[in-house]
Amino acid sequence: MSAPNSLTIAAARDALRARKLSATELTEACLGAIDAAGALNAFVHNTPDAARSMAAAADARLAAGDAPAMCGIPVGIKDLFCTEGVPAQAASRILEGFRPQYESTVTRNLWDAGAVMLGKLNMDEFAMGSSNETSVYGPVVNPWRVNADLTAGGSSGGSAAAVAADLCLGATGTDTGGSIRQPAAFTGIVGLKPTYGRVSRWGVIAFASSLDQAGPMTKTVRDAAIMLGAMASVDAMDSTSVDVPVPDFEAALTGDIRGKRIGIPREYRMEGMPEAIDALWHDGAAMLRDAGAEIVDISLPHTKYALPAYYVIAPAEASSNLARYDGVRYGRRAALDAGDGVTEMYEKTRAEGFGPEVQRRIMIGTYVLSAGFYDAYYNRARRVRALIKRDFDLAFADGIDAILTPATPSAAFGLGTMADADPVAMYLNDVFTVTVNLAGLPGISVPAGLDANGLPLGLQLIGRPFQEGALLNTAMVVEQAAGFVAKPDRWW
Repeated sequence: MSAPNSLTIAAARDALRARKLSATELTEACLGAIDAAGALNAFVHNTPDAARSMAAAADARLAAGDAPAMCGIPVGIKDLFCTEGVPAQAASRILEGFRPQYESTVTRNLWDAGAVMLGKLNMDEFAMGSSNETSVYGPVVNPWRVNADLTAGGSSGGSAAAVAADLCLGATGTDTGGSIRQPAAFTGIVGLKPTYGRVSRWGVIAFASSLDQAGPMTKTVRDAAIMLGAMASVDAMDSTSVDVPVPDFEAALTGDIRGKRIGIPREYRMEGMPEAIDALWHDGAAMLRDAGAEIVDISLPHTKYALPAYYVIAPAEASSNLARYDGVRYGRRAALDAGDGVTEMYEKTRAEGFGPEVQRRIMIGTYVLSAGFYDAYYNRARRVRALIKRDFDLAFADGIDAILTPATPSAAFGLGTMADADPVAMYLNDVFTVTVNLAGLPGISVPAGLDANGLPLGLQLIGRPFQEGALLNTAMVVEQAAGFVAKPDRWW
């Protein structure tokens, strides 16, 4: 057997159930890999004692024959999820010292399924960023490397790097405008953003509440199906949680997509698109056609307004959500001078606690929500969002089963090459992904090839609402046809 930490969730599940491997052995392999991978800066709060205890409990369940699919599987948790007694900082200085006394619904579901917590994973501060360079912990380094350190993407860069480097078998991520799918594409793994409302947001530190959605980041499509099944549930504590049955997503992986209609949106053919991305997109369409699907050109006419609308709505919601961080109840409080009052405490705490990108987005959000600009910016962006959703609704009503696009406009770029440039250039990394969040749809990134430098590239599939099973099945067809098995050379 190969190194236990290099196994997929599905392979590890089968080995655990066959008693060829114990959860304790699997967990120790992951803990050893984490200890040896400090150069990646993926894990920021390690929980080895909890991991060993949870692994022992999983072994007892396995011995008793009470073994859900995730039982004994070691996973990493993005620092945005509240986990009882473990620091949850959202990679921000302002939440220094915060240890939640409660468990997020997603992590509770995973622990109930027998999963093992290895620790908390690095991310962009409050999930605001596309390169994992806004983190108070410092940037995550992509396991894939060409002469220099590369970004693992953001905001779920730590999750992506940890899975790609075999530090864990799966990880939780969150996706507000592409923060699961973009880092997954940059690191050669699978990243699934479920339908808005499929997975509870309770206990997940909020960025933009109408856009945020948690999902799995895994080595394969099958693993994503298994992990989503454990994460998803209706939740009375989340008013946006939708009461729909959670099907057996793995059972939907038949590999049969004959007769399915796959849309290719003409508006996604951006000017200046790299040749490698365009070629991969054509190859992906050919893979689906060869599997019996019908490839259909479609139009999503309001796509060009998606980024501007997103960068009005998301900062507006961030401005509202982050107002709770004031140094009064929890987290960091700035040192005050004699005579300072509550206003000075707020100002100094927020100035010290929030990084530049978070401050920028709070300022934008406060501006677009102000009395003179609410209608001109925020309400107009909401109307544009409705039009974007209508574009997708019309495509699906016309018989389209899934939509194929690139996942990112490029392969991973070098750390430091964009962070200090025009922030708009960084925001353009979300050009293919934000529409999915604005419309509340499920989307998945599947590794499908390498560029000329040997870096992974991903394809994105967008599905019908709450049809993650069908979306995963189509994604598996791409995965099998692409035959992507490349791994980064271990340099760390």
